Amino acid sequence: MTDLSAPIFNDEAAARAHLEAIRWPNGPFCPHCGEAENVKRLAGESHRPGLHQCNSCRQHFTVTVGTVMERSHIPLHKWVLGFHLMAASKKGVSAHQLHRMLGVTYKSAWFMAHRIREAMTDPTPSPLGGEGKIVEADETYLGKAENAAAVVKRRYAPTKGGKVGPGGKRPIVALVERGGEVRAFHMPKVTADNIRDALVRHASRQSRLHTDESNLYPKVGAEFASHETVRHSAKEYVRGDVHTNSAEGFFGVLKRGMRGVYQHCGEQHLQRYLNEFAFRYSNRSRLGVEDAERARLAMRGADGKRLLYRGSGPAADA
Repeated sequence: MTDLSAPIFNDEAAARAHLEAIRWPNGPFCPHCGEAENVKRLAGESHRPGLHQCNSCRQHFTVTVGTVMERSHIPLHKWVLGFHLMAASKKGVSAHQLHRMLGVTYKSAWFMAHRIREAMTDPTPSPLGGEGKIVEADETYLGKAENAAAVVKRRYAPTKGGKVGPGGKRPIVALVERGGEVRAFHMPKVTADNIRDALVRHASRQSRLHTDESNLYPKVGAEFASHETVRHSAKEYVRGDVHTNSAEGFFGVLKRGMRGVYQHCGEQHLQRYLNEFAFRYSNRSRLGVEDAERARLAMRGADGKRLLYRGSGPAADA
């Protein structure tokens, strides 16, 4: 269990040293030009703490420059604690809870949470599965559409047993490597073409593909090493090692978090919330990643990312 009274959560200098060790394990480098050798730390009362100078491009920088924390006025120890809380909470932490625990405004907590979600997003994920491995694919539906027009646009051909998907809800597709990582996607419409695009981009075709009996999968299933299904409509959920229970388990955690913690999510932000849940699932304790290491991975992911909001405001998550 992590000690929340540790210096990195309460002391600015300790938090800065912690972030520098994560981002610069081999010493500082200039985020402007990439210089690593001709860099020096500026000391003295005339310089703010943590300031470095690159003698190649003559630019100044700190550990937050070039990350989601750049130009933030939130103290670093509150950023470190925020990263830890969001990485350690299985079903997420609402912006209101961050606002109360960190002592920042609700608006700052909301922006902060989205920046941490951006840090948790892997821009170049490796393919799931591989030879002899199992990839499960399944879809679910969450919440309600933003407006009636969105409901109309989502009316599409039957998918399972002649039934259409739940009208007005947001379709989500998950690909889960059995005993491994997950990829989750919000799609405006779930079609066989959209499913195929996600599978061939994010899963090795040498994998065994496990799905339910939905007619979304047979065509793309032929491109994989094998395609095996279970018939949920006939109350069949497991047959040997064939099932989609890993994907269902991920959906269970996702829905409990979205309904019980966040309560409401604007559709334009949904993919970033999915990335948050996928990050925690892909770096869970069962895979040997504990809370502290999960937080370090999230902070490492902050490098090279910026998230700027123009004209948008906090959602109503509680």
